[in-house]
Amino acid sequence: MTGGSSSRAATDTAVGEQLSYLLTLSRPRFWLYLAGPVLVGVAYAAASTAELVTPATVALFAYFLVPANVFLYGINDIYDREIDAENPKKDDREARYRGQRYVPAAVGLSAALSLLFAPLLSTAALPWLAAFLVLGAAYSAPPARFKTTPVLDSVSNGLYVTPGIAAYAAVATAQPPLLAITGGWLWAMGMHTFSAVPDIEPDREAGIRTTATVLGEGRTYAYCGACWLASAVAFGALDLRLGALMLAYPALVAAIAVADVAVDRAYWWFPAINTVVGALLTMGGLWRLMHG
Repeated sequence: MTGGSSSRAATDTAVGEQLSYLLTLSRPRFWLYLAGPVLVGVAYAAASTAELVTPATVALFAYFLVPANVFLYGINDIYDREIDAENPKKDDREARYRGQRYVPAAVGLSAALSLLFAPLLSTAALPWLAAFLVLGAAYSAPPARFKTTPVLDSVSNGLYVTPGIAAYAAVATAQPPLLAITGGWLWAMGMHTFSAVPDIEPDREAGIRTTATVLGEGRTYAYCGACWLASAVAFGALDLRLGALMLAYPALVAAIAVADVAVDRAYWWFPAINTVVGALLTMGGLWRLMHG
């Protein structure tokens, strides 16, 4: 009995360690980067409060909160194993993949989970769910590996707004305005490229070409500012209040560049900033719903 108890305890410990690793791998600080757009999309698509919480909206939020992050960042870590060996971010804030066999299995399972709730979605939403999975894999995995192709690495990261587009389409059974898709895509492009600035030196040492490594830090700031300014213009064409809110991003990157703030420090501000902006966007949609 003692031997059996010890064996079970060891197994429980191993499972606990694996789950803890997968949790760290999924980047909890960034969970709302995928799940947040779902809330925004639902808030603006709903025609009544009854449409806010449905099996489809709950399933989308739950999936993009954790499993989708395991899928997205797991693929990234698997194919970036050699690069990440020199990346200081992996020493404390993120997990360093060391070839654990359960990680690819968890990534595959996380992708497959989307099939369970796909029947709950309208046909208008399905292409965007598929776009997330395809772009999420193609960004890191060969043969496409968009992350090593300047400009495509940035453009492909529109995948971060596909959950919001899918959520809108699932509720409204129609596509969101093209200006909203364009504005969201441009925002994601700027956000991705800004997040690549801390990796410029590790990527260069590893021989990886990205938009950020090609432009260098100063011009990357300008690129991000241009993406975010264009995003604000697109949202402003829909509603001036939305455009005004999104102007926070080009203003912020300009302030970071002028003040010469260390990008390694500024990078970690954005989860909080994006959460605040996302909350304001969501509240705006709910206000529209409640007050017409």
